[in-house]
Amino acid sequence: MRKKIGMILGAVLLVAALLAGCGKAPADTAASSQPAAGTTAAAEGNLVVKMLNVGQGDAILIQTPAQTVLIDTSDLDERDKLRQELKKAGVTKIDKVILTHPHADHIGGMEVVLSEFEVKEVYDNGMPSTSKIYLGYMKQLKAKGIAHKALKAGDVLDFGGGASFHVYAPTESHQQEGRQKGYKHDPNNESVVGKLVFGEFAMMFTGDAEKKEEEPIVGGFGGELKAQVLKAGHHGSKTSSSKEFLRAVQPETALISCGAGNDYGHPHKETMKKYKALHLKIFETDKNGTITVSTDGKTYTVTPEQGEQQ
Repeated sequence: MRKKIGMILGAVLLVAALLAGCGKAPADTAASSQPAAGTTAAAEGNLVVKMLNVGQGDAILIQTPAQTVLIDTSDLDERDKLRQELKKAGVTKIDKVILTHPHADHIGGMEVVLSEFEVKEVYDNGMPSTSKIYLGYMKQLKAKGIAHKALKAGDVLDFGGGASFHVYAPTESHQQEGRQKGYKHDPNNESVVGKLVFGEFAMMFTGDAEKKEEEPIVGGFGGELKAQVLKAGHHGSKTSSSKEFLRAVQPETALISCGAGNDYGHPHKETMKKYKALHLKIFETDKNGTITVSTDGKTYTVTPEQGEQQ
């Protein structure tokens, strides 16, 4: 009898020990503030993305329950518009600025952003540039002691509140190649490309990536690229939004940042034809003004400042 009781007590103690072990991680397990690639944290509250009406350039504001993020900063001659749009959105500080590539219509507003707003961190594609605007903001970052980091494929940024940004380009090998003396840069195809994830909602950010950069992204990440909303690459140019890329992303909605009557003819009719063949809901800043996407992590709505979807 005593032997039987002892066996029962032993079994109880073993189960208790196992349950206790499930309650916490081992002491040598490091905690991470960023979700692992391919995983998503639970969405908290609501997230808002605003494609700002800043003419031909790009400037996209992301407001999560915890952070304010700005992807690109418009062109030099659109700095007043950028300033007005940010203030209209109630922005006083910016936790993260992500610059997709060093063309003027994407980094032109950095002087305003760094001079008039509290900025915590700046990220870019890790490629050197001789652009005066690039060299100017790098000097400002150093003077203000603002952290500067390069993004590469595989990185995941925590935007807070359950929102994360998964980076698909450029690759580390591409960055290393780009730092070699004599390398001929192709800024559009060195763009930071990544996906914002918030619960079941996702939005693809493309900078000015063209088919040349889209192809290796599809080849390397394929099934990970699906997103309900697509920020049209290169302002809706025919050089972007390849059929293979669109097939991988499977968007429902396309947002295009472009200036009214721009000299480039953006968005190009070839791109619009592809979007319409897929029955996408299409919005353009030149026709719709600032375009606002709101989501609770399950459903989303798109609200144009003016006009309607195409």
